[in-house]
Amino acid sequence: MDKFLGQKSAVSYLHPPLEPYDQRMLDVGDGHSVYMEQSGNPSGVPVVVFHGGPGGGCSPAMRRYFDPKHYRIVLFDQRGCGRSRPHASVDDNTTWHLVRDIELIRRELNIDQWIVFGGSWGATLALIYGQTHPEAVLRLVLRGVFLATQAELDWFYGGGAGRFWPETWERFSDLIPVEEREDMITAYNKRLFSGDVHQEVRHGKAWSAWENALATVQSTGVGGESPGDYARAFARLENHYFINKVFLEEDGQILRDMHKIAHIPGHIVQGRYDMICPPESAYRLSESWGKAELHMVRNAGHALSEPGISAELVRIMDLVARG
Repeated sequence: MDKFLGQKSAVSYLHPPLEPYDQRMLDVGDGHSVYMEQSGNPSGVPVVVFHGGPGGGCSPAMRRYFDPKHYRIVLFDQRGCGRSRPHASVDDNTTWHLVRDIELIRRELNIDQWIVFGGSWGATLALIYGQTHPEAVLRLVLRGVFLATQAELDWFYGGGAGRFWPETWERFSDLIPVEEREDMITAYNKRLFSGDVHQEVRHGKAWSAWENALATVQSTGVGGESPGDYARAFARLENHYFINKVFLEEDGQILRDMHKIAHIPGHIVQGRYDMICPPESAYRLSESWGKAELHMVRNAGHALSEPGISAELVRIMDLVARG
């Protein structure tokens, strides 16, 4: 359904800020330690949040999509990003390592089943996790769907989105020699993993700026400059996953395996004007998932923080809380 929710601040739709009652680092093996936290009601319905990227990290604002009286809210930073260590590391860092880490967290917290909430790459990971461990999932709530297909990568890194934002695309592509621009993911990979930290930071900032600039429907094409360490980690992790096709067996695997979670209820919240993850993927997902509701938000793009996106996600989670 289309919704016009005006220009109110996204913050106005969120639940009040709250502090975690449990914060810890978990040793997940392979030399990695993952940051994990819990907030809300320790006896409430468990909900786990998968952040975007790969490489984005969780933030305090992510706690505010859930009524703290009803939900036991679990956030964590995926391998290599946020407060997890080692920072920006891609060693032993694949989709399947993350799925294993999620199960380790669930068992560590003695949770039988939980609601899985994720956006963008977090939606991708939520679907893959659900298809791998359907017995652990009560419900899926997804935003800004990315199905990890070659067509989606070609759209964003092959010039498709650049047709709408030619000046922004030019800033992103100008760092790469003309003869390498046919494959921007590979071209950036060479520079993000060059061993020259200065070069890695420079290209990390450009990679992150391209994505940030297109995140909201109100964008001017300039996304601001991320801190060097964050941009380098974000870009390295995202590029690592994308050059490896998200470590899936085949293109289109997520839709292929939707029968594994056909019985799980879900909600898909999608910005109508999402330039990073166009609505076609959300629509195709909803068509293959009989128990999912598609919420197409008018006048919204990709970002979790957009007012229409935030309002719809809070409405859904409050509705689920009321049963």
